[in-house]
Amino acid sequence: MDNFKVIIVEDVKLELKGTEEIFRNEIPQAEIIGTAQNETEFWTLMKQQVPDLVLLDLGLGGSTTIGVEICRRIRKQYEGVRVLIFTGEILNERLWVDVLDAGADGIILKTGELLTQGDVRAVMEGKRMVFNQPILEKILQRFRRSVLSESLRQQARVDYDIDEYDERFLRHLALGYTKDMIAQLKGMPFGVKSLEKRQNDLVARLFGGTERTGINATRLVTRAFELRILDIDHLQADEE
Repeated sequence: MDNFKVIIVEDVKLELKGTEEIFRNEIPQAEIIGTAQNETEFWTLMKQQVPDLVLLDLGLGGSTTIGVEICRRIRKQYEGVRVLIFTGEILNERLWVDVLDAGADGIILKTGELLTQGDVRAVMEGKRMVFNQPILEKILQRFRRSVLSESLRQQARVDYDIDEYDERFLRHLALGYTKDMIAQLKGMPFGVKSLEKRQNDLVARLFGGTERTGINATRLVTRAFELRILDIDHLQADEE
């Protein structure tokens, strides 16, 4: 790794001192050309000298949005400057998404292994999505849940013999469509009477041998969610 210049943005003095020590002891290739404790100090430093890397804390002055906005502005105004997030926001997963969307090259949580030479080298060599072990574990957990959920949904559709039109019908019922509205959807080759028959057939399949009298569309849709045939996080209407 070649020598490079870095600005550290951190509003807690003790943590700033610790971060500087990490660079001095673990990443000697880095020249710290400035440190900032708030947004104003940071932009003043940027006018004086543009670094190769900005190590950016997200929670500045009690605000979690400032760091995201700083990252977004760097991306717009300083092409080629790497941005590595070094944050104690270990539970705010939405904030991680926001700052990655703003153009951050990676996120290092202030827990576990902390900041390593390997993380910094990866960013300086142009790698995107650089994460340390704690955030990788969280990503893996989410990925695992997502895969298992999709597997259960696919299995439920096989078990209850759900075809493309069953899924479309149930999904649009869940979105509040009437049978008249569903019958008018592009590519839906069924009239209202056929959809009523399909609804009765779905009730029979999804409720099995239980009492089926009085089961309306709302209860049918609820059952589809219970069986994971429908995914509440991916409800979207088809093109009409």
